[in-house]
Amino acid sequence: MGDHPRALEGIRIIDFSWIAVGPTTVKYLANQGAEVVRVESTHHLDISRRIPPWKNDVVDINNCGVYINYNEDKYGITLDLGHPRGHELALRLVSTADAVVENFTPGVMVRLGLGYDSLRQVRPDLVMCSMSIQGGTGPEATLPGVGITGQALAGVTHLTGWPDREPVAPNVPYSDYTAPPFAALAIIGALDYRRRTGWGQHIDISQSECAVHCLEAAVLDYTANAHEQTRQGNSLPYAAPHGVYPCRGTERWIALGVFNDREWDGLCRALGSPPWSAEPRLATMLGRLRHTADLDRHLAQWTRGYTAEQAMATLQAAGVPSVIVSSAQDLHADPQLKHRQHFWELYQAVIGWHTVDGPAFRLSRTPAELKRGAPLQGEHNETVYREMLGLSEDEYVQLMVDGVLE
Repeated sequence: MGDHPRALEGIRIIDFSWIAVGPTTVKYLANQGAEVVRVESTHHLDISRRIPPWKNDVVDINNCGVYINYNEDKYGITLDLGHPRGHELALRLVSTADAVVENFTPGVMVRLGLGYDSLRQVRPDLVMCSMSIQGGTGPEATLPGVGITGQALAGVTHLTGWPDREPVAPNVPYSDYTAPPFAALAIIGALDYRRRTGWGQHIDISQSECAVHCLEAAVLDYTANAHEQTRQGNSLPYAAPHGVYPCRGTERWIALGVFNDREWDGLCRALGSPPWSAEPRLATMLGRLRHTADLDRHLAQWTRGYTAEQAMATLQAAGVPSVIVSSAQDLHADPQLKHRQHFWELYQAVIGWHTVDGPAFRLSRTPAELKRGAPLQGEHNETVYREMLGLSEDEYVQLMVDGVLE
């Protein structure tokens, strides 16, 4: 680590975004060496600074795990964009940057005087990425939204849950995590285009459209067959058994799927070839699909007698795709993740040493290197305003006195 420059060193990004989708996108780029300035305001506190968990349950805007996991390797500053001097400073920042990222409702940046047309007046070759719930155009573009609405609009919520019950929204803001890979790729593509042509451009990302990509074949099924897929719990129409089963202990589970006769034979051997497994009605995949409730009941009786780790080892040895349902503790102990160095240990002044998710890919010649924890609010004001923008000490002090850096 540290022997080679990271892939995006020399690229500066001004991050006006907030909550999850924008900060996560920029986090990916910061991990690869981009110099990121995260712009916040004490007047409009980032929601992610108010979301638990907090270390030791101490409620503090600098002690929030959500913010910390999305903002490492960034410089953090405060700036009142509604103040005339704040607007001026934002333009000066952008004039030094290669890219800008924001995820506000369409129109917000324009009202602040920071829309793309305004920003390219100070940086003509700027790449700007806007990431709203439904994109920047269309009859519903300006409707506000958050994670639960984005995934519902995308059709994800319609498919999650049990067949005989109401839809259940995923426990995470789904579209906030499906959009960042699309956005990061678009930003890198636009930067490469600028390198080749000298032209910047405005990227318009729709979070809900990104999430539509995760519906597997539901859209195709409707267009080709006029069939509307609905909730099916843990089952699949082409695998049986297929589900999550209880194991010994509290909240310990195993997930498994049997997709062909070879895996079915392995499952039967792993279970000790009980009499029910030899019933003719279960001899084919079609028969097993017709009797999934019985299969689930028999499997649950077997898995309850073992720890999740024991059940996984037994089933995997028999060639059955199966893994434990990992908790956060399991993930930190996982030998594969340790080998891949997925978790990085970083330091932040309030929370101390902690782990964050590293990139899920490895570049052989320019590997990522995470260097510092997420910034405290306004932690790098002096560094950015005085060193990057070249303000004098008197100018800097006067901005603080006038409330511009809030």
